[in-house]
Formats: sequence, structure tokens, C-alpha cells
Amino acid sequence: MQQSNIDQHQLPSRASVSSRKQRAGTAFTGGYGTKTGGSDLLFLEGQLPTEDGVVDGDQPAAAQMNRALSNLEMALEEQGRTLDDVLKVTVYLTDLEQYDAVNEVYREAFGEQLPARAVVGVSELLGGASVQLDAVAAIE
Repeated sequence: MQQSNIDQHQLPSRASVSSRKQRAGTAFTGGYGTKTGGSDLLFLEGQLPTEDGVVDGDQPAAAQMNRALSNLEMALEEQGRTLDDVLKVTVYLTDLEQYDAVNEVYREAFGEQLPARAVVGVSELLGGASVQLDAVAAIE
């Protein structure tokens, strides 16, 4: 393997700076960053299946996925972006038995241009949600 002679201190930093925008969230969520430094990436974190600031945890996971994707779409629109700009999605799912149902909703939302994705099984999500999304989108 060839070693690089690049000094890590010469590379531009993509670390968050004080101008980092914070997402306005519901009462049970913390502050989520949406942009990191001067990068060309938009980070949309903690997209829960909320409606009017409330999670309906009694809805099936597929319905919650649909709502979380709608919320993601709205957050992207606020930044002048669409689902077509999404490069990667992380899906947090409390019941991996619901993977197929959630996957169907995901495929319908993104169509043929599916972004990279990871599905992570978790024990619990904020507000009693079954699904939460994080996304990285291009802002070029």
C-alpha cells in the first residue's frame, strides 16, 4: 500500500463552526445540526414521524416511515433541495421485522435513484416512534 505524503494539517477542515444552523424541533428533541462548516453537504438528522409536533407511535412502522419521509421532504424543501439531492439515508427501526414494509415505502419515495442507505435496529426512539431518519444531501 502506498503511503500519502499529505500533512493532515494542510487539509481544509469540515468541522462544525459557530455559524452552524440548528433545527427547530419538538419539545422532546435536542438540537440537531443541519450544515457542517463550509462543506457542500446538508445533514438532516432526527427526522421523526411527527405531525403537528407529535409522534403517533400507535401507527404501523410503514405509516411512520411515510410520515418521516414527508417530514424529510419538507426539511429539504426549506433548504431548496428535493429527495433527488439525497446521497445517504440512515433508517433507525425499533422492530426489524418491519424491514420489508418500511423498505417498500422507502422505494416508493425515492423511485429508481435510491441513495445509499443503512438500517439500524434500535431499542427505543424519541416520542415512542418506530422509525427515525437521518439524511445527507448535496447542496452543490
